[in-house]
Amino acid sequence: MALIVQRFALSIGLLFAVSLMIFGGVEALPGDFATTYLGQSATPQAIENIRKDLGLDQPATTRYVQWLGGAIKGDFGKSWASRNSVSEQIGKRLGNSLFLAFFAAIISVPLAVGLGMLAVQYRNRLPDKIINVISLAAISLPEFFVGYLLILFFAVKMGIATFPATVYDSMTLGQRLSAIALPTATLVLVVLAHMMRMTRAAILNVMSSAYVETAELKGLSGLRIIARHAAPNAVAPVINVIALNLAYLVVGVVVVEVVFVYPGMGQYMVDAVTVRDMPVVQACGLIFAAFYIFLNMFADILAIVANPRLRHPR
Repeated sequence: MALIVQRFALSIGLLFAVSLMIFGGVEALPGDFATTYLGQSATPQAIENIRKDLGLDQPATTRYVQWLGGAIKGDFGKSWASRNSVSEQIGKRLGNSLFLAFFAAIISVPLAVGLGMLAVQYRNRLPDKIINVISLAAISLPEFFVGYLLILFFAVKMGIATFPATVYDSMTLGQRLSAIALPTATLVLVVLAHMMRMTRAAILNVMSSAYVETAELKGLSGLRIIARHAAPNAVAPVINVIALNLAYLVVGVVVVEVVFVYPGMGQYMVDAVTVRDMPVVQACGLIFAAFYIFLNMFADILAIVANPRLRHPR
């Protein structure tokens, strides 16, 4: 319990530090929203009125405290560009991003663990070598390149996939799944190889243990030894790498959403950067950071629970 409380407190402190970095980074950006919004021909008085209306005439520390206080309550203020509530807009967009990340996760995680166990079963043989070559190729390709290749072959040439990946409220589940087929496939290909290779390495690390040799001497099949004896003892590093990739599925959707014109958090953030809508940029950055930090905290807690030496310290 002490370790779990320590991890939780560390995550809260880290999120606070990240909020400072996000706000400070946005403040340090060159240019000014008022000038961008009104254009180069705007008069100094008009620019000053916009700045006063948005509260930009207040000290940075005052604005940070107000922003953080609102964020803790779930209120990220209003968009400078559209004057709509940022929290309401993010609520819609975040649901779309989580929908995409969820289906990418339920495909990639079991597939990665299964392929990792298969590679260990046939290590240094043809199946293992094929899996390693394909995984290295997948790791080497950036997600935007993979996305454009999938669009070229499946949407343009073969015409069997939907592009752009547009979703809206009145769509059925089947229509939504059809729309996100290509972005989901892109995310799966990007994260699958890393998870698979780490699963393989973690299981191979325990295959030389005495209890594994005992299981082999008992005549158990190789796949049963891996599944029943080796894999459970390699769960801690596997959980960590899965959590990192799940965090990437939420945070890393920015590029994939832009490529497929998907109406999620990433696309919303990029559009806000284009018009210098800083409340939206700050809110998206903080939410992405929160997902990344707390998924890693959750992985640490699961690793503690899965490790008897940490559960029962001497």
